[in-house]
Amino acid sequence: MPGTLRVIAGEARGRVLRAPDGAATRPTSGRLREALFAMLEAMGADFTDVLDLYAGSGALGIEALSRGAEHATFVEQDARVLTTLRGNLGLVGFEGRATVVRGRVGRWRPPDDVSYTLVVADPPYDDAASWGDIERSVGGHVAPDAVLAVEHSARRVAPLVLANLPLWRDRRQGAGAVAIYRAALDERGEDV
Repeated sequence: MPGTLRVIAGEARGRVLRAPDGAATRPTSGRLREALFAMLEAMGADFTDVLDLYAGSGALGIEALSRGAEHATFVEQDARVLTTLRGNLGLVGFEGRATVVRGRVGRWRPPDDVSYTLVVADPPYDDAASWGDIERSVGGHVAPDAVLAVEHSARRVAPLVLANLPLWRDRRQGAGAVAIYRAALDERGEDV
């Protein structure tokens, strides 16, 4: 059925996820998720420890887990949405590889000794403060080779630097876009 939220690839491929009730969340479209994860895999992104900010249904973090991520941390502030997220983790059997946190991006901070190899974020399109909130939550908690991927409105311009990582690509798909940040690379494709 159209608009069904499904895991695209990997271990849980084809599994249907529930979207939270109401208009408070906007799950990432399947096409945009597919484009994002194709880019991440093509660039060799490290899926070891994933952080999913503004997690909503958990579709982005669950997609990463399905594609081999060892662990994912999901941060969402809405308690009702967290119920759906936990249910989705149960549907795909990933509860043991996930940590679910009720917190507001920008105020929530990871434990001091934690750094993430992949950060995905799907903030509300109309929240201009979300870029700064993401920066406050992940600053100092990204691995040296980390990749940050932030979904945003195609009408907005992504900042050139986020969490000390330069913008690598900003891919548009319909009304949405995904800004991808990663360490600068030299002409051989190695970190500068």
